[in-house]
Amino acid sequence: MAQMLVRRGAARRRKGWVAGAVAGACLALLAGVAEARTLRFASQGDIATLDPYAHTESFTSNILHHIYEPLVRRSKSLEIEPALATAWRQVAPDRWRFELRRGVQFHNGNAFTADDVVASMQRLMDPAARARGNVSQVTAVEKVDDFTVEFVTRGPYPLLLNDLTGVFIMDREWMAANNALQPGNISTRTTTYASTNANGTGPFRFESWRPDQALTMTVNPSWWDRAEHNLTRIEFRPIRSDATRVAALLSGELDLIVPAPLQDLERIASASGYKVIEEPSLRLIFLGFSFRPELHAAPGVRNPLLDPRVRRALWMAIDLDTLHRRVMRGKSRTVGTLVAPQIPGYARELDQPLRFDPQGAQRLLQEAGATGFKVRLNCSNDRYIADEQTCVAIAGMWSRIGVGVEVQVESRTTYFPRMDRGELDIYMLGWATLPPMDAFSVLSALLATRGQGLGGNNPNGLSDPRLDALTAQAAVEMDEPKRRALMTEALKIVRDDVLYLPLHQQPVAFAARAPVEVINHADEFVRLWFAKVN
Repeated sequence: MAQMLVRRGAARRRKGWVAGAVAGACLALLAGVAEARTLRFASQGDIATLDPYAHTESFTSNILHHIYEPLVRRSKSLEIEPALATAWRQVAPDRWRFELRRGVQFHNGNAFTADDVVASMQRLMDPAARARGNVSQVTAVEKVDDFTVEFVTRGPYPLLLNDLTGVFIMDREWMAANNALQPGNISTRTTTYASTNANGTGPFRFESWRPDQALTMTVNPSWWDRAEHNLTRIEFRPIRSDATRVAALLSGELDLIVPAPLQDLERIASASGYKVIEEPSLRLIFLGFSFRPELHAAPGVRNPLLDPRVRRALWMAIDLDTLHRRVMRGKSRTVGTLVAPQIPGYARELDQPLRFDPQGAQRLLQEAGATGFKVRLNCSNDRYIADEQTCVAIAGMWSRIGVGVEVQVESRTTYFPRMDRGELDIYMLGWATLPPMDAFSVLSALLATRGQGLGGNNPNGLSDPRLDALTAQAAVEMDEPKRRALMTEALKIVRDDVLYLPLHQQPVAFAARAPVEVINHADEFVRLWFAKVN
């Protein structure tokens, strides 16, 4: 197969209206001399919102990263580098000082200062913010002067910089003027002006968004950084159908599709003028369970999933090798844990799935008195690689051991809010340990009891004092070997008790027209500020 393999492993006032107009005029003149470069790309689903704090869905964060920026960001090699902060240091065990970049403007011309950082963090730390867990260890952010802020944490915290790579800074004046100082939340269906409008400091400016149809961004000629891209416009379209997405690429209607369907990689790569760019993803796919007294599929009946023998039986009944070969086209990696090998906290001895044993699974169900129980299996059909196909296959395997499975699939725009509200019995979830790229992300978001900024992605009643204690210890442990050991211990509990059911590490492939230069990063982010259309 002729395919390209890429592996990558740096006092407030309104102003700038005149400068912005001049820059825009210059851009228009340049576009008349050099061809304007529009990049048209599609994915399998739309973003959830334009509000950076109303969600925890990584694709939405990915798109918004073109408009909004964090204090620190990931480089081409995924290392942490300065962004809206130019320097930082720990001034006390529980206090970090950040020096802010001067001369930065928001897209509406407002100057970026410490007031924006404080207002943004207050908005994110609001208990009503869906993304509150992204800064669960931050207790306060204080302004020192117009270009200096200090973050206060719950004791020593080694992952603050990692966390801040996913925290976008908003314009305080813009939020105040539009009554958006309080956050939205897709789970509670809370919306604000920021849910459908955007004003950041990033390399591209928000132009328009028609949900489930199109999102358009234009280049920011006043961006503080040196542009490595040559784009003037980005046009994004959500296209759920794999076949339609591929056809639009091969007809020249699109320049880039993310992801490219596994079944079409060879055909795209062999087509003249097209290429496939593959990268092993950090994202692991697994199933979560409801730990509530009753299942939605069987009201009034005690939830059999509360018995670890039942959860173990469900794992043993999945033919993971068949999923790998047939559904994932041999591109995935079957796993037994919740984090990829590159992630701190990973342990090879935990990365062993249970052996496929349907007869053994039936015996466990009999022991637990759970033969013939009914359950709903919920999945998205436009978020992960072959997500719907994976769930349909699993349902068939479970039916062979006598479990009655009702499969429900839907778009991620409705699926994730339902999951957040705890409305699902068994559900598919993918986790790439973002933003920290550390197993603590799993502990704090998935394993900790929901509350006080923790357990943001633990909606179904999982609560284990052992996991809460390990999360609290790992949050403040500055000795790296000890911290990793704590996280590994937590992941061992998950495996031993089958608190989640690991499936596979998913592959990710981009497909593009040959003139398009784009990097496929292991965190699955599409960073179009590095892209070029030649």
